[in-house]
Amino acid sequence: MKIRIKFKKYGVMKFIGHLDIMRYFQKAMRRAEIDIAYSEGFSPHQIMSFAAPLGVGITSDGEYLDIEVNATKSSAESIRALNQTMVEGIEVVSYVKLDDHAKTAMSIVAAADYYVYGKSGSELPYSLDELKVKQKEFYEDKEEILITKKTKKGQKTMDLKRLIYDFSIDEREGKPVFYLKVCTGSTDNVKPELVLEAFYEFLGSMFDASLFQVHRLEVYAADENNGFRPLSEMGEEIA
Repeated sequence: MKIRIKFKKYGVMKFIGHLDIMRYFQKAMRRAEIDIAYSEGFSPHQIMSFAAPLGVGITSDGEYLDIEVNATKSSAESIRALNQTMVEGIEVVSYVKLDDHAKTAMSIVAAADYYVYGKSGSELPYSLDELKVKQKEFYEDKEEILITKKTKKGQKTMDLKRLIYDFSIDEREGKPVFYLKVCTGSTDNVKPELVLEAFYEFLGSMFDASLFQVHRLEVYAADENNGFRPLSEMGEEIA
């Protein structure tokens, strides 16, 4: 039986890297007595995969891992059992059953959206209204946004515009907040920091990632209507 788990990551746990999070959940499965399935062979391991590993320092409301189980309790009981083993900074919010032929979250991830907001010292010499005008000039009015991206093989020029699905600016507590929905996956993967780096360059400023907090809101798969569907909507709760 295939199960998809959604969890939040916040607080000091944002500094824990992906490999440690993976080992953490492996132990949590045992402590919560989840009847998780193991691979066969000389070195059996829990059948578990994560949708889109989160970078260190980023918080999230929408992280996913898929597991296979031999049997399971209800969604509510499983969420409760898992959360009883969790430390502060990790919270399981969804536990749903997938179709037997469902693809793993890792293989179908197509997009993710984020809020990016400034810490102390991140102020720009523009008002919110001025930033919105600049955003329109940078994103909405341009047919392409060409940037030079470093790769393992050197550098390549790419059109960032085709990989940004939404970009807007709002205000919270008197400061601008950037909303970004970008391409995410194994083929084309865009970090929100890359978009803001290009935007700040357009403004004639330098983007310092250390002055900003990135918060992931949700992870999406592509749907048949050329739109996006949250991964949590692709399963059914277990009664």
